Amino acid sequence: MPDGRNRNDIKIGLEVEIVQKQDQRTGDLTNGFVKKILTKSSFHPHGIKVMLETGEVGRVKEILEED
Repeated sequence: MPDGRNRNDIKIGLEVEIVQKQDQRTGDLTNGFVKKILTKSSFHPHGIKVMLETGEVGRVKEILEED
């Protein structure tokens, strides 16, 4: 199961759970749909950084929906 650390697993419009910068200590997750992929590298150990359609930015912790 993809976990959000590989850029190839993340597509625009995919439903994901992210952790925002201010929530890293608590681990609170934010649910939404990917609007933009911000990480340029193909892998990131803490999760690929994305912007949701709501404008919130964070690292993908879980991918909720597969095509």
